[in-house]
Amino acid sequence: MAVLPAAEIRRAVRHALEEDAGQGDVTTSSLFPNRVPAEGRIIAQQDLIVAGMAAAVQSFLAVDASLALTVVKKDGSRAADGETLLRIDGDGRSILTAERVALNFLQHLSGIATLTDRFRQAVRGYPVAILDTRKTLPGWRAIQKWAVTLGGGTNHRFSLADGVLVKDNHLSLLPQKTAIRQACTLAKRSGGTRMPIIVEVESLADVAEALTGQADIILLDNMTPVMVKKAVRMINGRALVEVSGGITLNNVRAMAAAGPDRISIGALTHSAPAAAMTLELEPRDAKPKRRR
Repeated sequence: MAVLPAAEIRRAVRHALEEDAGQGDVTTSSLFPNRVPAEGRIIAQQDLIVAGMAAAVQSFLAVDASLALTVVKKDGSRAADGETLLRIDGDGRSILTAERVALNFLQHLSGIATLTDRFRQAVRGYPVAILDTRKTLPGWRAIQKWAVTLGGGTNHRFSLADGVLVKDNHLSLLPQKTAIRQACTLAKRSGGTRMPIIVEVESLADVAEALTGQADIILLDNMTPVMVKKAVRMINGRALVEVSGGITLNNVRAMAAAGPDRISIGALTHSAPAAAMTLELEPRDAKPKRRR
């Protein structure tokens, strides 16, 4: 599991609160001019992998450092439908002000971790890694990729500087007959630290070109499981095999069975549904509800 730097959490929380509460919470201040002792609980409304708890805690404390927070489910832990994730005690006005930002972090990041876990469970038994991509929200890449690791996934490149990945649009600007081999040659000749050369291919002919160019990783783009299996046999261990494009929970196991080393899935970060959860708030002197 990757460790998310505290500075990344503080930055994200600061920007989120500036956006949502930078000019105050007019509803709460209108209704409650004085302190309102209250207790709140964030409760899971589905089975999920918790991610974003550290950011949620920081969101509440950034609004009001006097709030008492009890983390029931830490980042990376599993939670069942109905379980309490976080307890908050203090001024209800502060809880209301921070509520949406805290839930945004928890719901979005837990959604990513939970979806990643579902993909990992779908390929159980096969020695294949589930990877994310660079299809992330601007400014949220570090925390989204962190959520992927909480779900058992592996991070692909963090930026354009983290590896050579030759895609179709790169190849379109090179002489077509030898584009893949030429791209590999040019990448190897370039200065700097030696990095893996990944080449995206769309056919078995492209696979042959990538092998001739001695690519380190051959990325099979939008191929069927049958085609992937043929490509894996053709490559025969001379390069790592990655599969990408159109990967869903319905076809990922068939892709894994075809024998690739890794499967990269953009949907982990750009299309993960938000995890269902809610914040229940009540006056501190109210009759306590049954807790799990």
